[in-house]
Amino acid sequence: MLLNELDALPTLWEVQGTVAAPVAAVAELLLAVTAGRVGDDNLLVLARASAARQGAMTVVGAGHTFRAELAGHVEPVEIQVEDSRLAVQSWYGGVHAVTACSTGTRVVHRVQRVLPEHPGFAPGVAELGMQTRMARDLQRVLAVIADRLGC
Repeated sequence: MLLNELDALPTLWEVQGTVAAPVAAVAELLLAVTAGRVGDDNLLVLARASAARQGAMTVVGAGHTFRAELAGHVEPVEIQVEDSRLAVQSWYGGVHAVTACSTGTRVVHRVQRVLPEHPGFAPGVAELGMQTRMARDLQRVLAVIADRLGC
């Protein structure tokens, strides 16, 4: 299972942020994954990906294990949702987790695996921007959640 695989690996990068809302409300939005088109209400963590913005990313599966299929000759994205965590394996493998904190809900995104052969990842160069990119992407996700929850 994907979560077990990623848990066994060391964390390469980690970012976190908070939302002034209860864990259950944040988790309901962050961890929502169902069959259908990717968007702010389905697999939110990938809603801003290029393929999702173009309407070319669709989730298939049920239960706790899914995959996002992309138009063209791109490998599908593996997804697992369990408890308060969401794992995604595309060109990188990472986990989003929600926990309660004094200001509401803390969302942590860790990346444990990066496929070095991915064209968007050049060792040394891409690594410098990965933390910045992750922080920016997480802030976008948290802004959507905060807006939808009115906080």
